[in-house]
Amino acid sequence: MKTLFTPLKIKSVELKNRITVSPMCEYSSEDGFANDWHLVHLGSMATGGAGLIITEATAVSAEGRITFADLGIWKDEHISRLKQIIDFIEQQGCVAGVQLAHAGRKASHSEPWTGGKQIPSNQANGWATVAPSALPFTDGEEAPVELDKAGIEKVKADFKAATLRAVEAGFKVAELHAAHGYLLHQFYSPLSNQRTDEYGGSFENRIRLLLEVTETVQEVWPKDYPLFVRISATDWTEGGWTAEDSVKLAVILKEKGVDLIDCSTGGNVAKASIPVKPGYQVQFAEQVKREAGILTGAVGLITTAQQANDIIQKEQADLVLFAREMLRDPHFALRAAHELGESVKWPVQYERAKWH
Repeated sequence: MKTLFTPLKIKSVELKNRITVSPMCEYSSEDGFANDWHLVHLGSMATGGAGLIITEATAVSAEGRITFADLGIWKDEHISRLKQIIDFIEQQGCVAGVQLAHAGRKASHSEPWTGGKQIPSNQANGWATVAPSALPFTDGEEAPVELDKAGIEKVKADFKAATLRAVEAGFKVAELHAAHGYLLHQFYSPLSNQRTDEYGGSFENRIRLLLEVTETVQEVWPKDYPLFVRISATDWTEGGWTAEDSVKLAVILKEKGVDLIDCSTGGNVAKASIPVKPGYQVQFAEQVKREAGILTGAVGLITTAQQANDIIQKEQADLVLFAREMLRDPHFALRAAHELGESVKWPVQYERAKWH
């Protein structure tokens, strides 16, 4: 029977366990550059025993950032500091992954601790946002610019160039961020896409950009490295994207060579009614896994070793992604191993602190 500490091999990359650090924005970059905060933040979770660490949403273009303080990979100068972090992560026996992202209409905001409001394009640290349709995320925000064909081609080219930089930096897993109301999600959800061209209207048209981005990334991403896609499996809103849509999309992405669907939810509707409770999103990972026949990751208020272990043992998902719990305890994986009676290798520097 599989457990949380059963290794998982995807293509040529083997994860030592099923514990993954979920992407978590730190809003601590200047001009997209990683710094000492990112090294210590991500490095602490590597020493803490996680199997896979995925960077925060890493912008493929400057205009694709959620805030002006987001991590980026839109220029070659970003590579060297990312490589330093990756090297440290790998020294701990952990795999480093990158989440490639474009925020679309949810870009140009201030950091959460300063209010998180959208910064108008005519103010310092603000810029014009783009989207499938000129619909703001919330009332009172500046409307985004509807992407024309040239703009769509630029988005695809930005993802491709960012992928090349990710390869040079040394990442072994790439995840396309198509969730939480960001650009790729904005295209596939009928709530934010009112286009009448080949990128709007039907299900097939609305998923077109995600498929094209996937294909262009695959042109340069090593074929023996895993490629994930994070989706919002439901908009939690009538008339929006549904779990059934997610299964249909996952079947197509699997055919396209995607290895795992990271199943989150929501984020595209400001006032969606979301029934938040422990493990509230696991049902979607399970449904996509069973009905699409693809590996999935489960995320969302998963906070205990036993809860996570049950998800793997019941085959509801193949990876469990932890966010806030990792902030509370970067060494969660070591503690989980102790609680579950698993024998794992500790950093030699920490051996004297093992539970006995």
